[in-house]
Amino acid sequence: MLVFGTEMHVVTLFFVTLELVMFGVQFGYYLNQPEDKPRFWYLLLLGLLIVYNVSGGLFPDSEITFISIRTQNIIAYGSGFLMASYFPFYFYMAFELKRLRFHAIYGVPLFLLLPYVVFFIISYSLNDNIDFAVKYGIIIPFFYSFIVLRAILIAIRVHYKENRNRRFYIEEIAVYCAVVPWVAMVPITYFHFSQAIEVLFTNLGFLFITGMFIFKATRRAKQEREMYAELEVIPIDQVAIDANCKRFALSPRENDVVNMICQRLRYKEIAEKLFISERTVNKHVQNIFNKVEVTTRSELVRKMNSF
Repeated sequence: MLVFGTEMHVVTLFFVTLELVMFGVQFGYYLNQPEDKPRFWYLLLLGLLIVYNVSGGLFPDSEITFISIRTQNIIAYGSGFLMASYFPFYFYMAFELKRLRFHAIYGVPLFLLLPYVVFFIISYSLNDNIDFAVKYGIIIPFFYSFIVLRAILIAIRVHYKENRNRRFYIEEIAVYCAVVPWVAMVPITYFHFSQAIEVLFTNLGFLFITGMFIFKATRRAKQEREMYAELEVIPIDQVAIDANCKRFALSPRENDVVNMICQRLRYKEIAEKLFISERTVNKHVQNIFNKVEVTTRSELVRKMNSF
């Protein structure tokens, strides 16, 4: 079922509308916390997904006379290649998975973008045969996609072993699960499955992830308000704090972070004062929790202010 006299399926329109709303909500959170770089990279991911859905839903359409069919196909397929090419870069930047540096910087241009340029731009422009471009232009990207997925999974596991941060691990695995169905894009494209099936495969996971991020952000904000209200009644004992920093063998940087937490500063404020990212503050806090043997900031403040 097509909408508004275009080639866009009603399922595609539904996902685009929902994703635009979610993009607006996420953008609002980002404006409130512009130092939240992982959210920035996810906004780009969500934006690319919207562009992919819109271009793939509208093109090609012979009724659109101001853009040639060839150009429409180049744009439609290009948005899909661009979306897939962004995945390794997103994991590399948003989750700081340094093991993906080669794929994010070199592998994607060589094994995803180059085949697109050769077959879908150069070859297609010369012979005007989109079937030839699809048949041969997706061979290398198809096999490379399995290599990338394996590399991402290994990087996630190594990152978890090094940091033992369960919250980041769950987020990384959740996004990974949303990315995996994109491997099915090759047979879907090759065998010309319907637009509705294509959209369902490529969007459902990201809708779930975006909803999860929004829910977690809302819950985290509520927990923070309750926690800071609770911390207000705990007196600060600088002598006890200094003694406990030595007792638990905290590093100088961890010492700084502990003192600021005891002063009721938020992670954002700590990051600004120490000229580091909020994500780095989270890593320091996790290390402190492990050394002091606590699980929350409230427990940490209580323990650091007592002998």
